[in-house]
Amino acid sequence: MDTTQLQQKLEEEQQLHLMRYYEEMNEEERETFVEQIQSIDFSLLEVLKQKESQQRGVITPLKACTIDEIEKNKERYEQRGLKAIKEGKVAAVLLAGGQGSRLGCDGPKGVVDIGINREFYIFEALFRNTMEVTKKAGSYILFYIMTSKINHEQTISFLEAKNYFGYPKEYVTFFTQEMAPCVDFEGKLYMEDRSHIAMSPNGNGGWFRSMEKKGILRDIHSRGVEWLNVFAVDNVLQRIADPIFLGAVLEANCPSGSKVVRKANPEEKVGVMCKEDGKPSIIEYFEMTQDMLYEKDEDDNYAYNYGVILNYLFHVDALEKVFQTKMPIHFAKKKIPYMTVDGEMVKPTEPNGYKFEEFIFDVIHLLDACLPYEVERNKEFAPIKNRTGVDSIESARELLKQNGVEL
Repeated sequence: MDTTQLQQKLEEEQQLHLMRYYEEMNEEERETFVEQIQSIDFSLLEVLKQKESQQRGVITPLKACTIDEIEKNKERYEQRGLKAIKEGKVAAVLLAGGQGSRLGCDGPKGVVDIGINREFYIFEALFRNTMEVTKKAGSYILFYIMTSKINHEQTISFLEAKNYFGYPKEYVTFFTQEMAPCVDFEGKLYMEDRSHIAMSPNGNGGWFRSMEKKGILRDIHSRGVEWLNVFAVDNVLQRIADPIFLGAVLEANCPSGSKVVRKANPEEKVGVMCKEDGKPSIIEYFEMTQDMLYEKDEDDNYAYNYGVILNYLFHVDALEKVFQTKMPIHFAKKKIPYMTVDGEMVKPTEPNGYKFEEFIFDVIHLLDACLPYEVERNKEFAPIKNRTGVDSIESARELLKQNGVEL
């Protein structure tokens, strides 16, 4: 793309202000700048015309596969799941693009040390949990780790130094999350410096497209993987490639499954599994009416009682069909550091623009069915989002100790 073509492209997209420093850039900076422009999906900006959030469809309850039901069928589910693992049909996808800044760490969230009398890292907890399953199966699973532009090198260096906490290196593959441009309230792209457009990760729903673009999907097909267990980095108690979960989803003949916990109380602030226009969906707590929060089913249980914990199973074929269409794009007001056209660096104290994201709950709704699979909160749900208080390092430590983990 020569200068004339570049200028014409930006003029068409009403982004000509990005050329402000083009003449001052050296050759390397120009190459970087042009590559960024060519990689941006400018159709994202169309979502800004939707000033109001899209209306939700008809929301109805969705029953879960309960702990009692799972216990009755545990042995059968487990054997079926272990068989799939031994046959190499299951892989793990760890979403680890975030930073640990809220936890007092400048690096990736996974490198945060949550030990008390010894070192014990978030990444270590996840590999430890995975190896409990692989030991039982007698077979390792492929472990794909999604990083971000800001933590990719640090993540790899840390895990290399720690020898992947005993997990075979040849089973681990890294890929970076796709980025989306940041814009002001008028839809104008921000510049990070004179040759870089301000970008941010494209949300937890962008993982599959990122895998596809990085060539991971070819690897998955070549190895015969049929199921992906997708999970977030911050829950140190979660079971990974859980054969009982997998067996239950296989037996239900569903293209996806979601681990859920029974809500602590009707007003707990968690996303809840439900149906929307007859298809599986997740409704956020702030979208629920008081009537919905306290609605009871025929067994006198709360109808909307199962909160998601971001641990999903997806069939690869079903995902490929979903991602043949364009995923819904969401935008949120954020504080975006940027460089003005006069070269001044600005670090705003209030939201000054939008970031674009895809959400994993949209993937669920685009599938025909999803099995909500209930797990015990105290055994599988210890998220670390804060340093102290609720969902913190402190609370996770207590839950880990309750489950026999020495810290």
